[in-house]
Amino acid sequence: MARTLRVLTQLMGWANVAIGLLHVALGNAAIPGAGGAGATIDSWGRFMGAVFAGYGLAWLWAARQHPIPASAIRWLAGILLLGGVGRVLSLAAHGWPHWFQIALAAIELGLPPLFFWLADAEERATRGDVQAVSNGTSREFNPRS
Repeated sequence: MARTLRVLTQLMGWANVAIGLLHVALGNAAIPGAGGAGATIDSWGRFMGAVFAGYGLAWLWAARQHPIPASAIRWLAGILLLGGVGRVLSLAAHGWPHWFQIALAAIELGLPPLFFWLADAEERATRGDVQAVSNGTSREFNPRS
């Protein structure tokens, strides 16, 4: 589980940095259905792209820690979940967006529970709560017993 957490944390980081930089570079062209939205939305989208790239750097920072800090993963996953909730509120207020936005909402609502579940996997492994067995499976280990 610790390896899964590390890989997913790195993937989240690189994906968010790439998406953020794409929005900075392309502006409205990076948002499906927003090509003709105008200068205000273009400016906002490029700014938010920079913020999103910074969010990705925070994921990458967490992935470089040993062990990966569970509190950081929970905060970052919570931010992702809040973004998904924002999409649901937009859907309720304005109707269905472009299909790609719906796919993103599914990711933003589906991944956080996985990250919440995995958040402390590496910390537990580092503390010795989980000991690898020679066949590759793991079992709980209590050092006080």
